[in-house]
Amino acid sequence: MSKPARWITAAGPMTLVSLPALAQTASETGPRYGYGPMMWHGWGWWSPGMIIGPLMMLIIAAGAIAIVIWLVRSSTQSSHTALDILEQRFARGEIGETEFQSKRKLLQS
Repeated sequence: MSKPARWITAAGPMTLVSLPALAQTASETGPRYGYGPMMWHGWGWWSPGMIIGPLMMLIIAAGAIAIVIWLVRSSTQSSHTALDILEQRFARGEIGETEFQSKRKLLQS
């Protein structure tokens, strides 16, 4: 077996054996996590974050949905109505007055 292969084969079991020791020393010297005096902020079992957090998430979700709906509606709406287009065609001289009047009556009815 080559030298790198022996090193890799030995590194795996050594790492697994040292994990419990690393975890034990980290909890003794480092910060403690879990339940403790920092868990309670004077509110007892209830805190304002229990209402404010979910409320903010609902507001953010509703805002995102409203933005998507607004974008879809604004992209699909036509900026010109049929009557506007008819008036533009009449102004350019593409259609005559009698055709303009008949189509305008049809559109307004």
